[in-house]
Amino acid sequence: MPAHNVTMVLLYINGEYRLATVYADGFLPEALQFRPSVPLVDIGANLTHESFGRDLEAVIQRAQAANVTTMIVTGTDLAHAEQAVALAKQHQGLYATAGVHPHDASHWDTNLERAMAALHAMPEVVAVGECGLDFNRNFSTPREQELAFEAQLALAVESGLPLFLHERDAGQRMKEILHAWRDDISHAVVHCFTADRDTLFGYLDLDLHIGLTGWICDERRGHHLRPLVSDIPLERMMVETDCPYLLPRNLPAKIKGRRHEPALLPWIVREIAQWRGISETELGNATTRTAQRFSVFPLNLKKEY
Repeated sequence: MPAHNVTMVLLYINGEYRLATVYADGFLPEALQFRPSVPLVDIGANLTHESFGRDLEAVIQRAQAANVTTMIVTGTDLAHAEQAVALAKQHQGLYATAGVHPHDASHWDTNLERAMAALHAMPEVVAVGECGLDFNRNFSTPREQELAFEAQLALAVESGLPLFLHERDAGQRMKEILHAWRDDISHAVVHCFTADRDTLFGYLDLDLHIGLTGWICDERRGHHLRPLVSDIPLERMMVETDCPYLLPRNLPAKIKGRRHEPALLPWIVREIAQWRGISETELGNATTRTAQRFSVFPLNLKKEY
């Protein structure tokens, strides 16, 4: 009988603690399994995506076995934000954001604004967003995007929550709007940063945080990010999968279906640490501390047996 990589973990599922056996090698190729020495925080996981519908419990267990102890589930519209809150209520170590993605900005109205404000008052919600500007595809017009974005900035001011921001091909306008609001909002992170040096420095000048994904692992599209990681102060840097999207291209084995998941966050940390010239442990510790300060949540440390 072949040997298995077995971890016994105490999980909080549906309101009770359960001792679970995680056969990590039954879910991910053995070459992809490693557990960093420090707990990690995935600040952007789209766990309400339909691709997780059949095995979400196993996905969360695999993440915990990989020492990804805390995951922030992204809410990109009302339905997904409500689903994210429901997941956070069911699972220790999961939190939610609540916002309207710029693609859906055309749906913004007073009823949606009230619904979002109610979600922001819930303890499971740790950030306003995903919100911002996306002038690449313009599923909503730039004017609709700006109106919805500024309305959500006002909600962030009202709630005191930090912001989880989306920006694509709209860096200049994003910086202009945020500059006008900067004295009133608290923390803000530009999630899945993929832009250039000038845009990065503009965001850092606004005292924003930067979220890095598996994009940096892509030698075709992300090579320009590699020299930039040393320019991001560790107290402003956070890490995320943005799963199920952006599967890292530095993985030593293929995954059937190519769905990304939080258990693979350590590979992103490894890539960033390599280009920054520090150890994975140092980077992991720093990004976890930054995430805790950003959203002020307790770190979920599971027990092993």
